[in-house]
Amino acid sequence: MESTELPVKDTRKPIEIIQAGLAKRKAAEFRFKAYGLLAVTAGLAFLAILFITIVGNAYTAFVQTQIKLEVYLDEGLLDPEGKRDVDTLSSADYAAIFRSSLRELFPDAKSRRDRRALNGLVGRGGTYDLRQMVMDDPDLVGKRLTLWVPADDDVDMLMKGHIERSGPQESRRLSDKQLVWLDQLEADGRLKKKFNVDFFTKGDSREAESAGIWGAAVGSFYTLLVTLLLSFPLGVAAAVYLEEFAPQNRWTDIIEVNINNLAAVPSIVFGLLGLAVFINLFGLPRSVPLVGGLVLTLMTLPTIIIASRAALKSVPPSIREAALGVGASRLQTVTAHVLPLAMPGMLTGTIIGMAQALGETAPLLMIGMVAFIVDIPQGIFDPATVLPVQIFLWADSPERAFVERTSAAILVLLCFLIMMNALAVFLRKRFERRW
Repeated sequence: MESTELPVKDTRKPIEIIQAGLAKRKAAEFRFKAYGLLAVTAGLAFLAILFITIVGNAYTAFVQTQIKLEVYLDEGLLDPEGKRDVDTLSSADYAAIFRSSLRELFPDAKSRRDRRALNGLVGRGGTYDLRQMVMDDPDLVGKRLTLWVPADDDVDMLMKGHIERSGPQESRRLSDKQLVWLDQLEADGRLKKKFNVDFFTKGDSREAESAGIWGAAVGSFYTLLVTLLLSFPLGVAAAVYLEEFAPQNRWTDIIEVNINNLAAVPSIVFGLLGLAVFINLFGLPRSVPLVGGLVLTLMTLPTIIIASRAALKSVPPSIREAALGVGASRLQTVTAHVLPLAMPGMLTGTIIGMAQALGETAPLLMIGMVAFIVDIPQGIFDPATVLPVQIFLWADSPERAFVERTSAAILVLLCFLIMMNALAVFLRKRFERRW
């Protein structure tokens, strides 16, 4: 027969058993807190690395290398007939003005190859700036001017330390002669790094030294303006009806479920919907803020409706009962009492939805806002792009100068998002009421 062992009796006192259990629970609690602290620390560390990387690549974009040149606006070259005709001035060869000024500084560059290398020190953006200056004031023709013109992007990268001077000439984008000329310009005080005003005042350009974010910023403004003017009243009206007036039946339940589901739909689906409906069906133009605002309105409506309904639910029922008790109608109760108290929460949800719309790229790519836009849009019907799409375009450019501009644009976009979220927090803290 098999022997059966009797269970060993715990000889510890009850207080000892309780203390042992408390020790295990405290150890488990300590481990749980440690895991949570480790997760938070890791998240903050990755966020810090990301932010430091962006700032490290971006801060050099806020300065631009410029070359000081004395230029003579030769009337025989710009306006031979002397009529100051707009078409003549617009089509003149302004690049020749800079070429002549550079040859005066370096007369030893006589061969065709050397002159091409010398002319390559100045960016093409200076040519457009000079033409615009003459178009604005034709009386400048025939005069001498001292101008700071943007240097070529390779020169800019050299001055910022992104191109090594050492090594064989074949491995560099700048020749030995160009380095000698740049050293002479720097020694004469003609080569300096200055605040990059063009980055904040110009539109996109294929030349990195002339590319700016102002066109994309204006496009984002018009797109968000259309989004706000459509999504806020529609979202608030839908939330008020569903929460205050709609009967509780199967149809309203279906609507509520679909609204919650739409909030989780990928944003590119809204872009496909906008392409099929607004562009293909209604015939609206592509790449305009109006269509972009319509698409982003569809995307942000579920967020605004859900936030607005939550704000309405937070208003105590006693407010409604008191208003109805003194003879107010249902509509008067909602408009005069419930809606003002819920408005801070609605505004907070709207700002969060707008911040989400500001950072969207995929739906706008589908409606053509990825186009290369140089001119600054003047309205909601002008071709435009937005900041996230501009970042997408620059990130795809092979030039090293566009890397820093991509990071700088990301930094500007993050600043806008932080300001919008800070505004949402301020509104919630400023107007929030605790019941």
